[in-house]
Parts: sequence; C-alpha cells; structure tokens
Amino acid sequence: MSARLHSDLVSASASEVRAAVRGAQYAGHTAGLAAGKLQCNLAILPEAHALDFLRFCQRNPKPCPIVGVSDSGDPSLPTLGYDIDIRTDVPKYRVFRDGALSEELTDISDVWRDDLVTVALGCSFTFENALQRAGIPVRHVETGRNVPMYRSTIDLVPAGRFGGQMVVTMRPIPEGQVEAAREISRRFPQAHGAPIAVGDPAAIGIADLSQPDWGDAVDIHPGEVPVFWACGVTPQNVLLAAKLPLCITHSPGHMLIADVAEDAETPILTHS
Repeated sequence: MSARLHSDLVSASASEVRAAVRGAQYAGHTAGLAAGKLQCNLAILPEAHALDFLRFCQRNPKPCPIVGVSDSGDPSLPTLGYDIDIRTDVPKYRVFRDGALSEELTDISDVWRDDLVTVALGCSFTFENALQRAGIPVRHVETGRNVPMYRSTIDLVPAGRFGGQMVVTMRPIPEGQVEAAREISRRFPQAHGAPIAVGDPAAIGIADLSQPDWGDAVDIHPGEVPVFWACGVTPQNVLLAAKLPLCITHSPGHMLIADVAEDAETPILTHS
C-alpha cells in the first residue's frame, strides 16, 4: 500500500487513521487528526510494576490522566475502541530496556509479551480542536508541526520506583485569549486540563523556548504569551529513570487515537 501524508488524513475518522497506521501507510505525528476524538499517550510495562505505576499516575493526574488500562497480555483496549490492537495502532513506538532507548518501531508485535499491561493516558492534542473552534490559534497545528515539549523543574509525587519532574507542552496564545484557553482546557481533565504555568519559561526551569526537548519549535508572535500544559511525555521520563527491564511508550507526538469523544466526562466507549 502507498504511504499517506498527514494532510491526507486530516478529515479521516479515528478508525481510518488507525487502519492507515496498522497498514504501515502512516507513521507521522497525530496532531490535528481525528478532530473530536480522544488521543492517548501510552505506557506499556510488565505487570510486576504496573500497580506502582498506576499509583504514580493517580498521584499526578495532571501529567498522567488515566483513560484506559488493559488486561495483562491483552493488546486490546475495548473501552477506547472496538478494534484497537496496541501492538500496531500507534504510528511510532519507543522501546526502552534497563533505562535506555533500545529502538523505535512502527510495530511492537515482535517484542510483545504475555505479562505486559497497557496504560493509556490522556493527551493535550485532544483539547486543541476546542481551542480552534473558539478562534484561539494553535500554532503547531497551523504550521503542520509537532507540539514543542520541554523538561521542567516541577517535581512529581513519587510512588515506588517512579518519580521525577514534569514534562510540559507550550502553545503561544494571544494575551487577550489566555483566560479563554484556560477555561476551555479546564473542561478536559482527561487531557491534562488547565495550564500549569503562563508566561516566564524560566520560572519552571526552561532556558530556551527555541530548543524544545521533543517536538518542533514554533514562533511566538508579538502580543502572544507562552502557555504551558502538563504533558503525557512525563511518564516516559519517569519510566526511563525507573530503569525497568522493558517498557514501551509512544514516540512523542505519535498518539493512539481512540473512538471515544474528546469531551466525554468518563472516557468509556459505548454502543450507539
């Protein structure tokens, strides 16, 4: 099958995007795709460590809002999509072994094990459609880029071997629309909710906005303010520091797109 571009999939449904990913037709970022549907960060780890990780997420709901948990060894996530296969339906994965990045893959079937548990976490890509509907610009979507992501100095509440500092995303917002952006994103607690900081990046330990740790830098226009949200890349750093023998995440910006609505109070798939 021929490769598909991001622009080819902008109007595609969530299941159509997943089908393109599963069919090795698309391996790019998912910002701006499947408008209105929940996008999910992933943490896939051995069952022996899953309870402590779930405790960590419960204690840090802003960067780690739990929206789905699989059974051990089961690659499906039936509350998020009827046909999801977590081994093939994410555009790009990162495999970590003993705290080091081992490989980046577009299919993890060959590394899948019967003791693995998938934890799906909400993503800030989810509320961007609502911002745009309100006339608030989302620069990285407008320019076809991945959202800029930064390490911060904001400490997390530890659980077991899991702990560290928060990762944040940044979107430049016109100064007069910052409060509207805050109120809109607050309605999406499953997608990190309201911003955690506005204005001076140095206040949260970011030295240079033009040098994101992940994603792509975006321009900040006159009259705009950098606004920072908690980011689902946070658990990747946490898992890395925990040095588990094996864990798998999405590659930053390359999310699982679910079939549930982005504004569902409880992200559980229901029959229509």
